[in-house]
Amino acid sequence: MAHDVEETDRVSAFLDDKLQTLADLDTGNLDALLARIAEQQGLLKQQVDAAQKDVDHAKQHSHAHRTDLQAKGETFHRQQADIDRRLLVITASETSDDAVPRFEASLSQLHKLDVASGYLQLLGEVDSLSKQAQTQLHTSSEAALQPYKQLRALHTRLNSLQDDAEGAAPHLLHHVDTITKALRTNILDAFSSDLERVLTKIHWPTPKANIPPQLREEWETAVVKLLDLQMPELEGMNYASGPGDRVKLPPVLFPFEVLVQPLEMRFRYHFEGDKPTNRIDRPEYFLSHITTLLNDYSVFVGDHVQPVLLKHFRGTDLALNPVYIDAMAAFITALLPMLRTKIGTLLPKVASQPQLLSHLMHEMMSFDSTIRDNWGYDGGYGVDGWKGLSWEFLVQGDWFGRWLQVEKDFAMSRYQSIVEAPDFGDLDYESVDPKATKPTKGAIRVNDLLETITDRYRPLTSFSQKLTFLIDIQIAIFDKYHEKLLSNLEAYLTMTTALGRAMGGVTKEEQERLLGIEGLERLCKTYGSADYLEKAMRDWSDDLFFLDIWEGLQDRARQEGSSNIGGKTVADVAERTSKTVGGDTDGGALFDETASWYARLRDRTMSARRCGRIDTSSATTNISPTAEIDPLVAHLSTTLSFLARALAAPPLRRITRIVLAAVSASLWDNVLTRYRFSTQGAAQLHADLAAVCRVVDKAVGPGVAEAGLRRCLEGAQLVGLPVKGGKEMTEGGEGAAGEAPAEDGGDTADGVAHLGLWEVERRLFADNETARGVLDELGLELLSETEARALLRRRVELSG
Repeated sequence: MAHDVEETDRVSAFLDDKLQTLADLDTGNLDALLARIAEQQGLLKQQVDAAQKDVDHAKQHSHAHRTDLQAKGETFHRQQADIDRRLLVITASETSDDAVPRFEASLSQLHKLDVASGYLQLLGEVDSLSKQAQTQLHTSSEAALQPYKQLRALHTRLNSLQDDAEGAAPHLLHHVDTITKALRTNILDAFSSDLERVLTKIHWPTPKANIPPQLREEWETAVVKLLDLQMPELEGMNYASGPGDRVKLPPVLFPFEVLVQPLEMRFRYHFEGDKPTNRIDRPEYFLSHITTLLNDYSVFVGDHVQPVLLKHFRGTDLALNPVYIDAMAAFITALLPMLRTKIGTLLPKVASQPQLLSHLMHEMMSFDSTIRDNWGYDGGYGVDGWKGLSWEFLVQGDWFGRWLQVEKDFAMSRYQSIVEAPDFGDLDYESVDPKATKPTKGAIRVNDLLETITDRYRPLTSFSQKLTFLIDIQIAIFDKYHEKLLSNLEAYLTMTTALGRAMGGVTKEEQERLLGIEGLERLCKTYGSADYLEKAMRDWSDDLFFLDIWEGLQDRARQEGSSNIGGKTVADVAERTSKTVGGDTDGGALFDETASWYARLRDRTMSARRCGRIDTSSATTNISPTAEIDPLVAHLSTTLSFLARALAAPPLRRITRIVLAAVSASLWDNVLTRYRFSTQGAAQLHADLAAVCRVVDKAVGPGVAEAGLRRCLEGAQLVGLPVKGGKEMTEGGEGAAGEAPAEDGGDTADGVAHLGLWEVERRLFADNETARGVLDELGLELLSETEARALLRRRVELSG
């Protein structure tokens, strides 16, 4: 009933939607509406039929699937019952729980039997390949290569399987390895004999050996066979990828082993046993012997071996490695093992003799540099390059700690001998430019020692070793010398203070000497030495060697999570080198901290100098007589002459300006503002100032004295004005000989106006603007209006 009501409602709604006006009841419209309804009814019927078919198909599929599952379940139960029955029969067990362990044990035995069968088959294959290669080796050595390569490939595959199986078959692998190596040895001996026959024909190893045209084919065949024998090993080798300080060494090519064999016998003849050439104190003998071999046989290797290598390795991955494709690189690789053996036996003999150990290490580094630079050898390590025999023994052989201690002991011993030398503290006037500040001989020798230390570790290829040398030896000596200079300065300051003199028992005579040339020289020694080494450190910071260390240090310090550099923390390294280590700024250098300590010491020495404390009392108490100025002039002459020899021009001028400031202040306070001046007295003051200027200009250079005494000179000019204007007054206060003074403000014979005392007095005391104007006319720039008025009142003529 509800369905009919719902359907009726839907029909009503449809008719209401379609028949809303009278026009909709038109016959044509009704026919069209009925046609559409019929069409829709047909579509709906088709959809209902299709849905009904899908339902029927799904029911059939479900029934079939259920039937199949039932059949499979019944089959499983039958098979399980059959298995249980058979298992009980096979194991003679009463229950399946007892039968399972017995059956598993049987399966384990079967598995072992299967493995053993596989081992036997593998051993049979190995034995077959070995016999085949041995048989063919007697008839055709080239034919023996193919079974050997198969055996080698089998051995390589077993190695990889052994790693995957966590070492499950060590005995099998050892057996196959032994057979493979034995076969390789036999083939290598046969191939080597072929090459040796060719070498015998050309009288190898004479340096001028040559391959004649008739032997070239035989030569090339012998070399290529050895290379073919080695190819499987070379292709599976990745020696340059060793991590950290445990890299693998490049292989020696088989043809070069044959070439080097007589050379090695000659090497051992000369450098083993009791031959005169075998001396532990002369490692350069056997090292230079190797470089001689390279020079002697480079032509033969380049002409006759290089073409064969290019032809053989071209088109292979090995062609990218110079130790394979470059004949001279391969020759060097073949010569290095005899050196490693020789050095390995020599090092324990010289380990307890510091000088011999140090000499051996430096000769090794020199040899490494020769091989790298002159012969372009990189060991096949690409961008990283060949680190050298010295690196192998210092790092891989763990000899660096012992050698570092030897070098440190030597450096400290040499430093101590420099400090204890009688002339250690003497100023050196000959070793530097005459116009430069003079350091002590000790400072120059310390600098030479540090440069020698740089040369001793410059060839190192390890960054951590370079940094260790820098901090533990070089900067350590800088610190020790700084401590000595500082202690000298502190001792001087202590002896020149009242408290220090009282506690130290310094006599008055000793104090006078310290405040004189002796003390000045002592300060100059400290100043000059600190200045010399501070500049040396700044220059070193621009050296490519130290720049490279600095860049490496910054790169490592800036790496995320980096807390250790060369065995030291980043903070420790920054404290000894530069505070900018690991920072984002691009500035900074290795010796920033040390150089700053020396710079501070130099500046402190400059501020502590006693040369600025000149006793001017004898010259200023009563300056009228010319003789009274003699002590000041003599003191300035002696002091500045010494400083002119000991210091460069800039610090000399700075000190002179301070000295002149002290003289000027004393003259101003004790003479110009204390005494009254007549014309004669003012002229005498001007003459005395001129004497001081002459002494200073002679020692320091023109213009320095006039600039330092400018205030006093202007004051002397003002108090020395002529009573009447006219020509320039002479020292006696009168005009030039034969000439009468002109009136105030008048022109002299040469057309130059000279203001007289009364004119200046009138204008100076009128007002400030007029006073400034008259001072400008007189050329007095430093004196203020107030100072000028006070000075002018010191004239006798105006004192009333």
